[in-house]
Amino acid sequence: MSAARGEPLLRLEGVSKRFVKSLDLAERVARRFGSDVQEEVVHAVESVDLEIAEGEVLGLVGESGCGKSTLGRVVAGIHPASEGRLTYRGKDITRAAGAEAKKASLKIQMIFQDPFASLNPRLRVAEIVGEAPLFHGLVRRSELAGYVDQVLASVGLDASYRRRYPHQFSGGQRQRIGIARALAVKPEFLVCDESVAALDVSIQAQVLNLFMDLRERFDLTYLFISHDLGVVEHLSDRVAIMYLGRIVEVAPTEELFAGANHPYAQALLAEVPRIDSRRRIFKPVEGEIPSPIDPPPGCAFHPRCPHAFERCRLERPLLKEVAPGRYAACHLNDRS
Repeated sequence: MSAARGEPLLRLEGVSKRFVKSLDLAERVARRFGSDVQEEVVHAVESVDLEIAEGEVLGLVGESGCGKSTLGRVVAGIHPASEGRLTYRGKDITRAAGAEAKKASLKIQMIFQDPFASLNPRLRVAEIVGEAPLFHGLVRRSELAGYVDQVLASVGLDASYRRRYPHQFSGGQRQRIGIARALAVKPEFLVCDESVAALDVSIQAQVLNLFMDLRERFDLTYLFISHDLGVVEHLSDRVAIMYLGRIVEVAPTEELFAGANHPYAQALLAEVPRIDSRRRIFKPVEGEIPSPIDPPPGCAFHPRCPHAFERCRLERPLLKEVAPGRYAACHLNDRS
């Protein structure tokens, strides 16, 4: 799948992530005596193909539990991929080691949802922001204080805050500290995992504007993970819709919001509040998300899809181009 413009900065090919819950002692004993108890395997991310161009903002959207955050952590190198391949600037970083691994870990940084839990409460701001660039040799110790002040200023924080601890800040300020920590190692790519979800609406707007400003100033590329379609529409160049660990649609933002192709994407967009739809009765997507421990065969959405037919229950649809720059994984596209 081609990125919006230029050669992709990051490419994911068949990337999957599974978590295995091993049997405990009692279960192993029971199995030895003939029980059919098995290890539980959570299929968090399944065969994701995705490309992100340099300077682009790709919004990743889906219901809670669909695997968005796990995919973000795989991209950031926090979780290793169970299968598949990740390439960054044409170099395979899937299982990079040594200097290549260090370079990739610096160039791709992650900003987390909870701005308090992601900061060490025992460290002052100067240590939180300055620790990584000092460790990786990006700045000398004699220059560290000035460098930290500069990074704090870039996210709208006064240099006097450098001696404070995380608990002395508001939620919005803590999120700015988290952004400063990521920027301190001079990244090119930021994975933003629900980075404004825990903030008040007025503060969300400020942080979103900060993201847009930083993108222009530092030529950053974003994978912006969110369940808030309004935020994604405002910030993203393209949007990828995820369901039960799989990408079901990718399209330029304006085109997707003008008319989604996949039934799941259509259902999500139908629930976005609009001024011109005041008299509508909003209904959530019917049914429950299937368990990632036992995903359904065929199309993962078919148990909830009003258009499902026999092929949907048997055969998994592939993500393929349905219009220039638009991709969807739906058998309905083969019936026209």
